[in-house]
Amino acid sequence: MTPLTQMSPPLSPLSEAVLAGAPSEEIARLPVPDRYTAAHLRIEDVDLFRGVDDKDVRKSLRVGQVPMPELAPDEVLVTVMASAVNYNTVWSAMFEPLPTFQLLKRFARTGGWAERHDLPHQVVGSDGAGVIARVGSGVRRWKVGDHVVVSPAYIDDQEPATHAEGMLGEEQRAWGFETNFGGLAEFTVVRASQLVPKPGHLTWEEAACTTLCAGTAYRMLVGEHGARMKQGDVVLIWGAGGGLGGYAVQFVRNGGGIPVGVVGSADKAEVVRRLGCEIVIDREEIGLTGDPADDPDQVLKIGRRLGALVRERAGRDPDIVFEHVGRATFGISVFVARRGGTVVTCGSSTGYQHVFDNRYLWMRLKRIVGSHIANLQEAWECNRLIESGRIVPTMSAVYPLADVAEACRLVQTNRHLGKIAVLCVAPRTGLGVTDQETRDRIGEDGLNPLRGLSAGPAETPAR
Repeated sequence: MTPLTQMSPPLSPLSEAVLAGAPSEEIARLPVPDRYTAAHLRIEDVDLFRGVDDKDVRKSLRVGQVPMPELAPDEVLVTVMASAVNYNTVWSAMFEPLPTFQLLKRFARTGGWAERHDLPHQVVGSDGAGVIARVGSGVRRWKVGDHVVVSPAYIDDQEPATHAEGMLGEEQRAWGFETNFGGLAEFTVVRASQLVPKPGHLTWEEAACTTLCAGTAYRMLVGEHGARMKQGDVVLIWGAGGGLGGYAVQFVRNGGGIPVGVVGSADKAEVVRRLGCEIVIDREEIGLTGDPADDPDQVLKIGRRLGALVRERAGRDPDIVFEHVGRATFGISVFVARRGGTVVTCGSSTGYQHVFDNRYLWMRLKRIVGSHIANLQEAWECNRLIESGRIVPTMSAVYPLADVAEACRLVQTNRHLGKIAVLCVAPRTGLGVTDQETRDRIGEDGLNPLRGLSAGPAETPAR
């Protein structure tokens, strides 16, 4: 891949040492800077889009210096080599469905170290791969110099419900969305319970594209808390050409299921075919060009068309519908799932007020399963599949941190393919590989099936 421009302003000496591969003793001796470079939002901008139709995130996302937070005993400071864009950063930058500064204030009211998060700025980003630069006094299983990726599940390990299932605690949050100090930055502060070993055969930017989306898809389809996919299951995957959908396609294929990808363009159809999905349906084939949620007859009409296509191409109705699009597709998903089937949902990028005909749920004994991120065990299990090469990154493009707003605009306007990586401390692509043998075994084409696919740059900002 083509080298990218180094972020500005210059890196701190600590980041420079990490980048140069300095031994852990040297990293530990260097001072932590008082300020660092980060993609962030400002509280004075929360009304920026009031009454505006196009909430262009390039107007609200800033890249600049922010103060370094103090490290809590159960936390680590990670030098972020690369990060990635997720839709929650788009929500944050649009200040919808509510300004995330309200979430930071709510978190701060729990007291103690949480009070640090209530600031007039929020560093965003829920993906990251990098090197541990400091560990808190209570951290036992990690050390300075370790290469890690970060799970976005920010949990309270002293909460009883967390010990039953990590995602059930009332104080569970999404790092970089419901917390401060996220991953689109030179440094990030995370709890030790968020850390997963970086797969050695991946570059920094490849590894940064795996944790949130791959872990989320794993929990939804494979983990015991999701749809519990079986071999031979037909799985309908909305948005199969995006980052989350691309991992869903891989988990279905890897688990012996039959993926049916729904996409919105020929470019995205090519994405899912490269990932091994042989059955691809374009939204135009079923007449889905907008949001039909307020027209029950239109929802059923589209659902019947979709069901007929799935039966024709896969042999039967979907056992599982993989949902994250939300309002525009949810009623169709409930309708099209087979009798006794499951709709598993983790998000609502087109709106979170869903409308569906409940007759097709209760009378046909279907289930709706809510799913959110992944607990630490699921994140490690997912990472094991990535380490083995059975699941590969869905990265299609790489941006420097200085241009992160342009990358987020692509996601906001649904013009992206797969995942978009962001170089933070790493000055160019291709760095960070420590297991060349595994990389050679899998091969560059196998590791980067979406390389060379691009939706193109975002449009010129409105003035």
